[in-house]
Amino acid sequence: MASVKGKGTKESPWQLTTPPGTSAYEAHRDEATDPPALVVQVGKTQLRYHLRAIDDLQAMLKKHGDWMPLGSADEQKAAAEGTVEAWGRSEKNPVKGWYGIKKGLRGRFGMYVPPVLEALGLAEVEHNAKNNRMRAK
Repeated sequence: MASVKGKGTKESPWQLTTPPGTSAYEAHRDEATDPPALVVQVGKTQLRYHLRAIDDLQAMLKKHGDWMPLGSADEQKAAAEGTVEAWGRSEKNPVKGWYGIKKGLRGRFGMYVPPVLEALGLAEVEHNAKNNRMRAK
Protein backbone atom coordinates (compact mmCIF):
# COMPACT_ATOMS: atom_id res chain seq x y z
CA MET A 1 0.00 0.00 0.00
CA ALA A 2 3.04 2.26 0.12
CA SER A 3 2.47 3.46 -3.47
CA VAL A 4 -1.11 4.56 -2.78
CA LYS A 5 -1.66 8.12 -1.63
CA GLY A 6 -4.28 8.84 1.02
CA LYS A 7 -5.54 7.08 4.10
CA GLY A 8 -9.05 6.18 2.96
CA THR A 9 -10.74 8.89 5.03
CA LYS A 10 -12.92 11.74 3.81
CA GLU A 11 -10.12 14.17 4.70
CA SER A 12 -7.44 12.01 3.04
CA PRO A 13 -9.08 9.77 0.42
CA TRP A 14 -7.19 7.09 -1.45
CA GLN A 15 -5.93 8.40 -4.80
CA LEU A 16 -6.56 5.54 -7.21
CA THR A 17 -6.70 4.77 -10.91
CA THR A 18 -8.99 2.39 -12.75
CA PRO A 19 -7.42 -0.97 -13.65
CA PRO A 20 -6.59 0.09 -17.24
CA GLY A 21 -4.99 3.25 -15.82
CA THR A 22 -7.22 5.51 -17.90
CA SER A 23 -9.00 7.42 -15.12
CA ALA A 24 -8.02 8.73 -11.71
CA TYR A 25 -10.52 8.77 -8.85
CA GLU A 26 -10.74 9.02 -5.08
CA ALA A 27 -12.28 6.63 -2.57
CA HIS A 28 -12.84 6.65 1.16
CA ARG A 29 -14.72 4.87 3.90
CA ASP A 30 -17.80 6.51 5.39
CA GLU A 31 -18.82 4.45 8.40
CA ALA A 32 -21.25 7.11 9.67
CA THR A 33 -23.83 6.51 6.92
CA ASP A 34 -26.57 3.91 6.96
CA PRO A 35 -25.50 1.60 5.51
CA PRO A 36 -21.76 2.27 5.95
CA ALA A 37 -20.36 3.12 2.53
CA LEU A 38 -17.32 3.00 0.33
CA VAL A 39 -17.56 6.40 -1.36
CA VAL A 40 -16.05 6.72 -4.83
CA GLN A 41 -15.61 10.18 -6.38
CA VAL A 42 -15.06 10.16 -10.14
CA GLY A 43 -14.94 13.75 -11.34
CA LYS A 44 -18.26 15.25 -10.24
CA THR A 45 -19.97 11.85 -9.96
CA GLN A 46 -20.18 10.15 -6.58
CA LEU A 47 -20.87 6.44 -6.35
CA ARG A 48 -21.51 4.60 -3.10
CA TYR A 49 -21.10 0.91 -2.43
CA HIS A 50 -21.79 -1.04 0.75
CA LEU A 51 -18.57 -0.79 2.79
CA ARG A 52 -18.78 -4.50 3.53
CA ALA A 53 -18.05 -5.08 -0.18
CA ILE A 54 -14.33 -4.91 0.63
CA ASP A 55 -14.42 -7.89 3.00
CA ASP A 56 -17.13 -9.75 1.08
CA LEU A 57 -15.29 -9.47 -2.24
CA GLN A 58 -12.02 -10.66 -0.73
CA ALA A 59 -13.79 -13.64 0.89
CA MET A 60 -15.45 -14.56 -2.41
CA LEU A 61 -12.15 -14.31 -4.29
CA LYS A 62 -10.41 -16.53 -1.73
CA LYS A 63 -13.15 -19.12 -2.12
CA HIS A 64 -12.95 -18.77 -5.94
CA GLY A 65 -9.21 -19.44 -5.68
CA ASP A 66 -8.13 -18.15 -9.08
CA TRP A 67 -8.16 -15.10 -11.30
CA MET A 68 -11.63 -13.66 -11.99
CA PRO A 69 -12.49 -11.21 -14.80
CA LEU A 70 -13.61 -7.76 -13.61
CA GLY A 71 -16.30 -7.25 -16.26
CA SER A 72 -17.20 -3.68 -15.37
CA ALA A 73 -20.54 -2.41 -16.72
CA ASP A 74 -22.96 0.45 -16.13
CA GLU A 75 -26.08 -0.38 -14.14
CA GLN A 76 -28.26 -0.29 -17.27
CA LYS A 77 -26.13 -2.94 -19.03
CA ALA A 78 -26.04 -6.64 -18.23
CA ALA A 79 -22.90 -7.90 -16.53
CA ALA A 80 -21.07 -10.85 -18.07
CA GLU A 81 -21.51 -14.06 -16.08
CA GLY A 82 -18.57 -15.16 -13.95
CA THR A 83 -17.23 -11.63 -13.44
CA VAL A 84 -16.67 -9.49 -10.36
CA GLU A 85 -19.33 -7.12 -11.74
CA ALA A 86 -21.91 -9.92 -12.01
CA TRP A 87 -21.14 -11.06 -8.46
CA GLY A 88 -21.58 -7.47 -7.23
CA ARG A 89 -25.19 -7.56 -8.50
CA SER A 90 -26.09 -11.17 -7.78
CA GLU A 91 -28.92 -12.33 -5.53
CA LYS A 92 -26.40 -14.98 -4.36
CA ASN A 93 -23.89 -12.52 -2.84
CA PRO A 94 -23.99 -11.68 0.90
CA VAL A 95 -26.18 -8.55 0.44
CA LYS A 96 -28.56 -10.48 -1.87
CA GLY A 97 -28.24 -8.03 -4.75
CA TRP A 98 -26.52 -4.79 -5.65
CA TYR A 99 -23.55 -3.57 -3.62
CA GLY A 100 -24.13 -0.19 -5.25
CA ILE A 101 -26.38 1.90 -3.01
CA LYS A 102 -27.85 4.66 -5.20
CA LYS A 103 -30.17 3.53 -8.01
CA GLY A 104 -28.83 4.72 -11.34
CA LEU A 105 -25.24 4.68 -10.01
CA ARG A 106 -25.00 1.08 -8.77
CA GLY A 107 -22.87 -0.29 -11.61
CA ARG A 108 -19.13 -0.14 -12.29
CA PHE A 109 -18.45 -2.25 -9.19
CA GLY A 110 -15.82 -4.15 -11.21
CA MET A 111 -14.08 -0.90 -12.14
CA TYR A 112 -13.88 0.99 -8.86
CA VAL A 113 -13.86 -1.56 -6.03
CA PRO A 114 -10.96 -3.84 -7.12
CA PRO A 115 -8.33 -1.06 -6.92
CA VAL A 116 -9.42 -0.45 -3.31
CA LEU A 117 -8.70 -4.08 -2.44
CA GLU A 118 -5.38 -3.79 -4.24
CA ALA A 119 -4.50 -0.62 -2.27
CA LEU A 120 -5.30 -2.43 0.98
CA GLY A 121 -3.06 -5.35 0.00
CA LEU A 122 -6.03 -7.75 -0.15
CA ALA A 123 -5.93 -8.58 -3.86
CA GLU A 124 -3.90 -8.45 -7.05
CA VAL A 125 -5.42 -6.60 -10.01
CA GLU A 126 -4.22 -6.69 -13.60
CA HIS A 127 -3.62 -3.38 -15.36
CA ASN A 128 -4.05 -4.13 -19.06
CA ALA A 129 -5.87 -1.93 -21.59
CA LYS A 130 -8.95 -4.19 -21.22
CA ASN A 131 -10.13 -7.59 -19.96
CA ASN A 132 -8.49 -7.20 -16.55
CA ARG A 133 -8.78 -9.77 -13.79
CA MET A 134 -8.21 -9.94 -10.05
CA ARG A 135 -7.50 -12.53 -7.38
CA ALA A 136 -7.22 -12.56 -3.60
CA LYS A 137 -3.83 -12.38 -1.94
